[in-house]
Amino acid sequence: MAADRCMPPTALAVALGLLSATLPWVGASADTPAGPAAAAPIEAPTRVLDTRALTDLDQLLDTIAERRVVFVGEHHDRAADHRNQLKVIEGLHQRGVQLAIGMEFFQQPYQAPLDAYIAGEIDEAQMLRQTQYFDRWRFDYRLYRPILRFAREHHIPVIALNLETELTRRVGDVGSAGLTPAERARLPAAIDRTDPAYEARIKAVFAQHPMPDKRSFERFMEVQLLWDEGMAERAARYLTENPQQTLVVLAGAGHIEYGQGIPKRLLRRAPVSAVTLLNAGDGELDPAAADYLLFTRPVELPAAGMLGVQLGEPGEEPGPPVVDFGPHSGAQAAGLAMGDRIVRVADQAVAGYADIRIALLDRQPGERLPVEVRRLRIGGGDESLTFEVELH
Repeated sequence: MAADRCMPPTALAVALGLLSATLPWVGASADTPAGPAAAAPIEAPTRVLDTRALTDLDQLLDTIAERRVVFVGEHHDRAADHRNQLKVIEGLHQRGVQLAIGMEFFQQPYQAPLDAYIAGEIDEAQMLRQTQYFDRWRFDYRLYRPILRFAREHHIPVIALNLETELTRRVGDVGSAGLTPAERARLPAAIDRTDPAYEARIKAVFAQHPMPDKRSFERFMEVQLLWDEGMAERAARYLTENPQQTLVVLAGAGHIEYGQGIPKRLLRRAPVSAVTLLNAGDGELDPAAADYLLFTRPVELPAAGMLGVQLGEPGEEPGPPVVDFGPHSGAQAAGLAMGDRIVRVADQAVAGYADIRIALLDRQPGERLPVEVRRLRIGGGDESLTFEVELH
């Protein structure tokens, strides 16, 4: 059922405690045998939600404030989910909890620029460039910005949890058996492949992708395990090295639901007290998915100003080339052409994709910006041209 249609919205996220131990999910398991008996399905019992059990976020935080690790799942592109994550972090901080924040969205080799940003040694734009955020994650940074700014203001460590894209992509291409010794040394120390419920969930996701053959699924499964085990290992190491800290882990809901992804793999390494929170989406409510489900009003970010260009990879010459235009492109209407290399947007010099995203981070549709390009002349050589582009 859709949470927004069935629950009255409130200004604060409303936290509903649905412990799986008290309200088990009843349904067919992954290993239910097929056969004639399956033709007569057993009617599932009617489940009842007692709305008197509803509580608010303050009461929830009082309940979970002493847990060592708090997992808060998200839909990456939903602003309301990130608002809830921030409220959890703010509420725990106000209660005097000594916090660190583990983030899926940053990769482990880029911990140093995160540390420098939190310490005030580099600014936001430098952090985004040095962590390669826009090349490695690409979801709208404005979704995460309030969390990172709160962490910087209050000197809360931010931990890069994810393994680097190069490693996970390599495993997807050749499998773990095809890795070099140096690559294999980057793998988590232990990978648990024995959870049939986890495999069934991954298989259901894989069925929505092309190439549904056994070999492709095995690689897909390896990558999923690598993500979950890699993030769990990094989080567990931080908790072990920092016994006074509470770690709030922010990751996609698929890495947290049912405790099968990061949670059980972290707790296998570091048996600490933990709790899982999921933002209720538009799908069916399953009380077994998390310890607590959060309900809140939908929130939308303001529209972002866009140039309306698709960029290729920069070559030896400065600036990424324009390889296509979006519909109603302000850049195309202003006079940019295919093959133009963008070298400046407003006062921001452009070496690559991240520089353009940073230049447009706080811009709105309707604003007009100078965009400088290098264009190849018909007779050879470059010419520099500047166009005034209205952002759409």
